[in-house]
Amino acid sequence: MSQATYEVQIKKLPGNEDVPMPQQMSELAAGFDLYAAVEQPLTLAPGHRALVPTGFAMALPPQLEAQVRPRSGLAYKHGVTCLNSPGTIDADYRGEVKVLLINHGQVAFTIERNERIAQMVIQEVPTVQLVQVDELTETVRGEGGFGHTGTK
Repeated sequence: MSQATYEVQIKKLPGNEDVPMPQQMSELAAGFDLYAAVEQPLTLAPGHRALVPTGFAMALPPQLEAQVRPRSGLAYKHGVTCLNSPGTIDADYRGEVKVLLINHGQVAFTIERNERIAQMVIQEVPTVQLVQVDELTETVRGEGGFGHTGTK
């Protein structure tokens, strides 16, 4: 089964000529690594957060969205992850892509220019029509929510 190929326009923002463009780090990588375009090193104290620039903007086709997600290595080694994860970039957004990072670790973490800080996964968005009804179809689960199965 062949997959659709989409063109996504990327614009490097002025002053960021040295910052790498988003890139897949292996042949089958789902995400594109994003790089910090900070002008000076940015230190995140434990419990603090910052909006980190990436130095680029993009134009997604209408049927796509981009999701900004944590890098597993930063989360595991340093406790640094993304808030609002996954963060959604809509097809009509044309501003700089930024990453909201938080330090959940016990020590300060410094973000250097051109450091890989997150990953971006681009997904198709189906066209959906919400239909208001008076009753919903029944299922075995029904209204069972958080922890309803009794598992730990």
